[in-house]
Amino acid sequence: MSADTPRRIVLLRHAKAEWSDGTDHERPLAERGRQDAPAAGRKLARTGIGFDLALCSTAARTRETWKLAVQELPHRPRTTYEERLYDASLGELIALLNETSDEVADLLVIGHNPGMHALADALSGTAQGDTLQRMSRSGFPTSALAVVSFTGGWKSLEHGVGTLVDFWTPSDH
Repeated sequence: MSADTPRRIVLLRHAKAEWSDGTDHERPLAERGRQDAPAAGRKLARTGIGFDLALCSTAARTRETWKLAVQELPHRPRTTYEERLYDASLGELIALLNETSDEVADLLVIGHNPGMHALADALSGTAQGDTLQRMSRSGFPTSALAVVSFTGGWKSLEHGVGTLVDFWTPSDH
């Protein structure tokens, strides 16, 4: 693929997790999260995007979200569990995405807030319809997803290069 290939990145925040006495990294999904994750998977399927790669945080709640959501997709993309997604800053997230091979046109990232919201906001120089207003109004709740399109190589991914083309939350279904 060339550097001017149209690309899409979908940012999915993990589903609602339990609060526990254990470590934050090992928190499991709450019952609501186990219901919302498949709904997010159905929304991912409705986008029609055939993901080339899914990057998933190693935290228990992101892995469980992905396990439930991916069952709703017509095909399972190659998945990499990435420790650096956990508790990543905006700069760390962009640096991680800059490492993506240009063979990947459509990427799914399953991660955490505040990173997913900050990344969607930072990448979206423009927006289609009322997507930016809806994201600003609702924040980036658990199981929310944002679809950002851009043209260029992953190494050129930076603030403002993309268009927010869709934003969805579980309350939308």
